[in-house]
Amino acid sequence: MEQTEPESLPAAVVQLLLRRGLTVATAESLTAGLLAAALAEVPGASGTLQGGVVAYQNHVKERLLGVDPGLLARAGAVDAEVARQMADGVRRVAGADVGISTTGVAGPEAHQGKPVGTVYLGLAGMPGHGEPEAVLLHLEGDRETIRRNTVRRGLQMMQARLTRWT
Repeated sequence: MEQTEPESLPAAVVQLLLRRGLTVATAESLTAGLLAAALAEVPGASGTLQGGVVAYQNHVKERLLGVDPGLLARAGAVDAEVARQMADGVRRVAGADVGISTTGVAGPEAHQGKPVGTVYLGLAGMPGHGEPEAVLLHLEGDRETIRRNTVRRGLQMMQARLTRWT
């Protein structure tokens, strides 16, 4: 598969979504809106981007996105199932075809026993994938680097899934 340069990655994802007639919404904890902003920077993104929810606090994950409060109490916010529920929740509340979520630890310190750089990406509603999925990343760097690389990896994940789907 051809590698897309980082600068053009958001444009490539937006074009793939538009070509397939799909809409997208973001649920962001770790990245606090950076993923939605990256998509919105692309001219024509309004044809696909429905919106985003910055869900930094657990009560926002619960109330707005429908994440199970028992799961949050047991596992904490940095968890694969939380990422899946966030992605599915934002897809539902925004009326989008696809939902993508970010949750993790950017630092400078560990959070709820999870080391800095532990990140989960959630993806829901992607054609060809029945249930929402989550991917675990182990990223290195300072807070800003981890957050930026999370956005990049989320866009790469969407691009890969959309490219495979015919």
